[in-house]
Amino acid sequence: MSSYLTLEHVGMTFKTQSGNFRALDNINLEIDKGEFISLIGHSGCGKSTVLNIVAGLLKTREGVILLDGREVSDPGPDRAVVFQNHSLLPWLTVYENVRLGVDKVFSVSKSKKERDDWTRHNLELVHMSHALEKRPGEISGGMKQRVGIARALAMEPKVLLMDEPFGALDALTRAHLQDSVMDIQAKLGNTVIMITHDVDEAVLLSDRIVMMTNGPAATVGEILAVDLPRPRDRLEMANDKRYHELRAEVLDFLYRRQLRPAA
Repeated sequence: MSSYLTLEHVGMTFKTQSGNFRALDNINLEIDKGEFISLIGHSGCGKSTVLNIVAGLLKTREGVILLDGREVSDPGPDRAVVFQNHSLLPWLTVYENVRLGVDKVFSVSKSKKERDDWTRHNLELVHMSHALEKRPGEISGGMKQRVGIARALAMEPKVLLMDEPFGALDALTRAHLQDSVMDIQAKLGNTVIMITHDVDEAVLLSDRIVMMTNGPAATVGEILAVDLPRPRDRLEMANDKRYHELRAEVLDFLYRRQLRPAA
């Protein structure tokens, strides 16, 4: 059976003032429907470039990306992105920020009442029903990110792309949102690609961890299957032998085999 999302021989070269910069080289990756994939690697290894190419925000002439049997190159509602910065419109309420995308995607297929119900449903998924009329400036950073996730989910994307979605949050808020994302993914069966620098986060959330080699000309170094049973409880994982073995494998790749000594 073919994979749901496929990257075949994807490469990327940027033109700079000092000449061409080879960011990615021969990226090959197959992702099944409903998988949670984390991309991890040192800064500059091309993680965000991979994500932006899948999202259609960057175009490359090298390789091909297939989603559910169709080639993709431009942005579309079948791929929704959650950035580290929530990017909410400050003059709109929480409800209006999500409803804006719902109206754009479902203006024909859903009635006005259905779009209202769908907006509220997705805000309920991220536990933000109590703040529908608040504006971004009136809620916390964690709440803003919850709204950003609701906005992405409300588009019913085939693939949810997350670029360090919890990177700007404090540790406790980050943990709560990680748990929420695990719960939502378990309920909806989303296909998720997430960029992270956090090894514990990658092991806790992922079905597989894609470890990138250092740039320039970064590529997929190794792919680690996370064979921990679901649902996962972070407190139980703290004392789980297999969890620590997987964590050690990622750390070994990142800091022994990929970290370059200073010149």
